[in-house]
Amino acid sequence: MSRFESIDVVRLRWFVAVAEELHFARAAKALRISRQKLSHTVIDLENEFGTKLFVPGVQPTQLTDAGRELLEQAREIIARAESAGDEGPRTPPALRVGFVPGVTVSKWTRIWGERFPDTPLEVVALPQADQEMALREGQVDMCFVRLPIERDGLSVIPLYREVPVVVVRKEDPISVFDEVSMADLAEERCQDTADLDAVAGALELVAAAGGVAIVPHSLARLHHRRDLVYRTMIGVPDTEIALAWPVDRTNDLVEDFVGIVRGRSERSSRAPARGTDTEARKSPTQRADGRPSPAKRKPTRRRGR
Repeated sequence: MSRFESIDVVRLRWFVAVAEELHFARAAKALRISRQKLSHTVIDLENEFGTKLFVPGVQPTQLTDAGRELLEQAREIIARAESAGDEGPRTPPALRVGFVPGVTVSKWTRIWGERFPDTPLEVVALPQADQEMALREGQVDMCFVRLPIERDGLSVIPLYREVPVVVVRKEDPISVFDEVSMADLAEERCQDTADLDAVAGALELVAAAGGVAIVPHSLARLHHRRDLVYRTMIGVPDTEIALAWPVDRTNDLVEDFVGIVRGRSERSSRAPARGTDTEARKSPTQRADGRPSPAKRKPTRRRGR
């Protein structure tokens, strides 16, 4: 059995495209995949064989002796697979990414569409109560979760913190404060917001019956009402958003998406996505939408601005 027989046919087909075109960009376009993904595939093959398949730094692209050997064998393996009707999937599978209420994913999905236009990205809105179950039962491949979450068997990369805010009616005296502490709410009736999936109902109660509700900033924006306002809380713990996925299901698509979320450019090399919460975090004062929050001012306790 040839030492090349263990390589899946899709990767062999991609290598052959480059070897015949002798041009990575044209081969990637013909295959309808990104040049980055094609380059990573060739690098992975070279690492597996422990030798270069293309002559480094030469223009135009040239095959090495090992590359020519692989090209000859690859053509035979692909021909046999086609004859047997077993050449594998021609298009990459979809990546399913979940997100809990308050998380805005449009920036990352836009970049994914630009870099990997032929790899479908399925975005799934999930209740926060289902975030862990959806990951462990395979409903999604990855998920933007709100911590804490049971981390056993999961890779977790903390992304940013959310500032808590208090939501009140426009006419409530608290509405004239710039920032609010728990001491300022001593005489206020606090609505129960322990279940973040039921925040909309809690805000309905605030609008109808008064009182206050303390929620993450992103959820106050998500459920914004014209008859309610929100003010920044001080002395109350932030909440934290992270990207999580099962460790044993880390694959190329997962690593590509992690790279986008981390802000790596299309040309940068892929770093291992298996790091967890030791990854560098964004500033604790970052907004839920990824923008820096303005510096906190000293608490204003006076009624009136």
